[in-house]
Amino acid sequence: MAPSSTREEQRLLSTEIVNRGTDTFSVRVRRRLPLPDFVNSVNLKYVKLGYHYLINHAIYLATIPVLVLVFSAEVGSLSRQELWNKLWDYDLATILASFGVFVFTLSVYFMSRPRPIYLLDFACYKPSDELKVSKEEFIEMARQSGKFDEETLQFKRRILDSSGIGDETYVPKSITSKNNITTMKEGREEASMVIFGALDELFEKTRIRPKDVGVLVVNCSIFNPTPSLSAMIINHYKMRGNILSYNLGGMGCSASVIALDLARDMLQANPNNFAVVVSTEMVGFNWYPGCDRSMLIPNCFFRMGCSAALLSNRRRDFPRAKYRLEHVVRTHKGADDRSFRSVYQEEDEQGFKGLKVSRELMEIGGDAIKTNITTLGPLVLPVSEQLLFFSTLVKRHLLGGGKKEDQRNSTASTTISSSSSSSRTSAASSKPYIPDYKLAFEHFCVHAASKTVLDELQRNLELSDSNMEPSRMTLQRFGNTSSSSIWYELAYLEAKGKIHSGDRIWQLAFGSGFKCNSAVWKAVRRIKKPSSRNPWLSCIDRYPVAL
Repeated sequence: MAPSSTREEQRLLSTEIVNRGTDTFSVRVRRRLPLPDFVNSVNLKYVKLGYHYLINHAIYLATIPVLVLVFSAEVGSLSRQELWNKLWDYDLATILASFGVFVFTLSVYFMSRPRPIYLLDFACYKPSDELKVSKEEFIEMARQSGKFDEETLQFKRRILDSSGIGDETYVPKSITSKNNITTMKEGREEASMVIFGALDELFEKTRIRPKDVGVLVVNCSIFNPTPSLSAMIINHYKMRGNILSYNLGGMGCSASVIALDLARDMLQANPNNFAVVVSTEMVGFNWYPGCDRSMLIPNCFFRMGCSAALLSNRRRDFPRAKYRLEHVVRTHKGADDRSFRSVYQEEDEQGFKGLKVSRELMEIGGDAIKTNITTLGPLVLPVSEQLLFFSTLVKRHLLGGGKKEDQRNSTASTTISSSSSSSRTSAASSKPYIPDYKLAFEHFCVHAASKTVLDELQRNLELSDSNMEPSRMTLQRFGNTSSSSIWYELAYLEAKGKIHSGDRIWQLAFGSGFKCNSAVWKAVRRIKKPSSRNPWLSCIDRYPVAL
């Protein structure tokens, strides 16, 4: 095997010492499962979903050019005098009837079109400096809690060192408690701090009264009290009695896009309204006090954070809006048992409740991401990219390359084998053309899950370091703030002054279920300078930093 191939295989191997007694031990070797290679595993059936939108609008795309061509040919052959005489040949009733049909058709078309959804502004909560902890302080806080032995603390230290998380993230002080911190009181206190902090900033920036909000959608995966978090917000701000409120629980890190999709549907059904979407997670309430390593991983990554976004379907709000929502594409893999249990809340052997993260999470997540971006492609990619992608994919499908490659990938996920030069040549000749998503978007906001995930996504989608900068810097500065992380990334782009009129932003999030969701925005104006409450404002000059 070539040296480069050897190094690649070694990168995918991990060792773990397993104690068997006082004098003996054994070493367990496992193979890490990276994201599947998107280049060799695109499935044709998911491309069909992306073309569904185009097929639904085929009647307009096909008939309008034909009608325009026929009309132009008819009118172009007549002089001005002949055209005037021809019009007078028709009686008044025929002219009025034709005009009425034209007005009616035009009215039906515009009334059937979905209302544009505008993002007026958004806010990301920045906790106080007293809640800021370095990685070393985080380990020390875990040690002071008295819940972890030294071996477990060293495991958490190794995870932190490779996580991509910096030394200025925020955690609630409750995690140092030696008592049970997963209480409703602690959860409500943390929820009140982050949610009201984000909403206060949002209402201040937009100058919208809470009573003007017609739709409220809140998502928080683990902490779901009664009354709900949405009811807590309505009570705190004394919102109106006929508000349409929704509380989403257990939806994972991709829930912000799900909440956004729900708010969009509600605004389509309720004209002239405002909608507020709140995305957060309670770190203290989710703190796992046991020693199961698969459940300790969330402790190391998740940090305090919350976002609040104000949406409007009123056309008169266009001049002051920042972005217009273009597309939402949602993918759910919950029908597959492995995907369903990849991030699973349960009790360990000691009875402690926590989130268990599967060793196959990277592979499962990669499959969901692949499906999502393949479906999204036809909606956002230039025609030239779509034609190249679709033609090569169909050719590969007809030749049977897709099935052979899927079988090859399935075998590779369970065994370690070398590949001959002839098989590599065959794979290269059958792999499809992967579109350049940099032609569809100017900015990328990928959920800041971990450094490993971001590295794999960058490699698979062939993105540049500049494309991944918002995600990497958000992970370094704020950690994994769950569903709100994609909004901290958008705030980073605004703080850097990178948003110009017409720019397209792709928010990509993924989480338990397993789900992968995309939201596409288009900037309606240039964001010249960030707001005074932007969470990056005090430190943006230091970024980007090397990880």
